[in-house]
Amino acid sequence: MPVAIITGASKGLGRALGAALAESGWNLVLDARTAGALQESAAYVRERAKDGARVAALAGDVGDAGHRAALVAAARRLGGLDLLVNNASALGAEPLVRLDGLALDGLRAALETNVVAALGLVQESLALLRASGGAVLNVSSDAAVEAYETWGGYGVSKAALDHLSAVLGVEEPGIRVWAVDPGDMRTDLYRAAVPADDPSGRPLPELVVPAFLDVLARRPASGRYTAPALLADAR
Repeated sequence: MPVAIITGASKGLGRALGAALAESGWNLVLDARTAGALQESAAYVRERAKDGARVAALAGDVGDAGHRAALVAAARRLGGLDLLVNNASALGAEPLVRLDGLALDGLRAALETNVVAALGLVQESLALLRASGGAVLNVSSDAAVEAYETWGGYGVSKAALDHLSAVLGVEEPGIRVWAVDPGDMRTDLYRAAVPADDPSGRPLPELVVPAFLDVLARRPASGRYTAPALLADAR
C-alpha cells in the first residue's frame, strides 16, 4: 500500500488530493498549521479511505525542522514513502500588493514556506523516496512564469520552486520530480490573495485533482506540467 505526505492538507487542493488518494487505497500523512482544520480534513479523508488505508494528521509548520522530521517519521511508520506533495504555500501578503509595497519580511515568509521548507522536507524524505523509487510533486503556479501585477512575491517563490524541482530531477534520476501548475482554482488562498475578485468562475480543486492522479498513474519524466494540459491529454 503506497504512502504519501501531503502538506497544506486542511483545505483546498491538499484536502481534495488527500481524499482522492485515500479512495485509491493510499496511506497518508496530512499536514497543516491549524490543528482544528486539519483534524476536520483528516476526518473527511478517512471517510473516503478504501482498502484499509490509514490517515495520520500532524499539525505544525513545515518551516520547523522538527515538524518535518515528524512527518517523515509518521510516513515511515506507515510503511515508507512513495510520494511527497509540497502543497503548503504562503502568499507573502494578504491581500497581494505591488512590489513597491511588498514588505521584505512578507517576501521572506513566502520564500521560507514555498521554497526553503519544501527543500527541507525533500532532504528529510530522500532516503525513503530513493528506497521506493518514489516521487516529489511540488505544487507550482502560473504566477511562476507569467508577470501578473501584485503577484510578484508569490510568483518569485514559485519560480524558485520550479527551478529547485528541475535541478532535483537532474540530481535524483532514481525518483520522479514534478512541478505541477494546477491553474486557476476556487480556493481560500485565492480569496486571501485577491478578496475583491469573484472566484465563482474558477474550478473547485476537486475538478483539478484528476490531472494530479494522471501524473501519478503515468509517471512521466521529471519536469514541469500544467493541470489544464494534463486534463486535455487525458481526454
